[in-house]
Amino acid sequence: MLQTVDVAELRPGMYVHKLLGPWMQHPFWRTSFLLDADRVAELQDSGVEQVVVDLSRSELDTDEVATRSAGETGEAEPDPVSTPVAEAETERRRIIVADPAVSLASELSRARRICDEGRDAVEAMFREVRLGRGVDAGHVMPLLDEITGSIDRHPTALVSVARLKDADSYTYLHSVAVSALMAMLAKQLQLPDDQVREAAFGGLLHDMGKAMLPVEVLNKPGKLTEEEFAIVRQHPVHGERLLRDGGITQEAILHIARHHHEKVNGAGYPQRLSGAELPLLTRMSAICDVYDAITSNRPYKAGWDPAESLRRMASWQGHFDETLMKSFVRSIGIYPVGALVRLSSERLAVVVEQNPGTLLAPRVRVFYSAKLRKHVLMTDLDLATAGDHERIVGVESPEKWGFRELEKLWLP
Repeated sequence: MLQTVDVAELRPGMYVHKLLGPWMQHPFWRTSFLLDADRVAELQDSGVEQVVVDLSRSELDTDEVATRSAGETGEAEPDPVSTPVAEAETERRRIIVADPAVSLASELSRARRICDEGRDAVEAMFREVRLGRGVDAGHVMPLLDEITGSIDRHPTALVSVARLKDADSYTYLHSVAVSALMAMLAKQLQLPDDQVREAAFGGLLHDMGKAMLPVEVLNKPGKLTEEEFAIVRQHPVHGERLLRDGGITQEAILHIARHHHEKVNGAGYPQRLSGAELPLLTRMSAICDVYDAITSNRPYKAGWDPAESLRRMASWQGHFDETLMKSFVRSIGIYPVGALVRLSSERLAVVVEQNPGTLLAPRVRVFYSAKLRKHVLMTDLDLATAGDHERIVGVESPEKWGFRELEKLWLP
């Protein structure tokens, strides 16, 4: 039983089904939750004017439920793409910043080289495993140095470039991308340097078990059968065994290999671990693995826009550690580099760089008029200094506008 209610009428015990209005204007991580007195006060101070209440899940006395049921609106199910990532901006925590001595353009160029070398290095490891020679982790130690060094110099450069992979290179570049994402998230969490490196190493080796899968299943362009999916679900078990046999002794890295597909609610695989059973680096790997997977082009699907991907991930209740998810958003940006956004001037722009002072106002490159539906002279704009003259009002789908190879607008 769904009913639209003004926030002034909210009472403790009501179950909020959906927040109405722009998602960026409220500070709530979830968009559905049971109200207590504190959350009622937060909502009434938040700028949200109305919410949809689910009376069937509310903990009100029967008279109040009956009264409110009479006004049921029959609201449709909420958009599955909920977007409760604004809390990453409202919480005043450290945002990792780039080395001011290194320009983004130069680091992006270096990142392209790291990705090329990384793809070759990971592919070589897969090839060795398929030939029965095991994992030689020492082979990728120079690559690990390159990845962590790049994150130190300019945190978002490598993760932005590594996201751009075609279906053929996905399996190998995915490992490079997850390694970079792990290092970036570890730095956001202010973990010690040795743990940052361990996180990056775990990300680099997390999917080695896929080397044991039949290539025709791994690269299948269509939907997997139940039998094929059962085969794929064994890759974490294969991965841990391969790493142990290859001399890897760090338990955190072995745990990442075996459990990066677990969920905090216990619905993952291969062992349905949950909550405290999942160490910090493993919970981090679940976020980094999924983000890169859904933003990348794979044999069976095109990648989602990075900003849209964050919003979808934040809506999957029980999938990820919520605190870590907020830290992940802070590290990569509410509007990641490469995201297509609509500005208040009805122009479209691509995000080219984060602003260390605010996640809501990145630097963008304006190139298209949504109102006139034509390209305009490209202009770089720092939204942090634009004041009220220009701001982001939404995220757009490149496919909707027919934009292909959008990366050409921000890659040097």
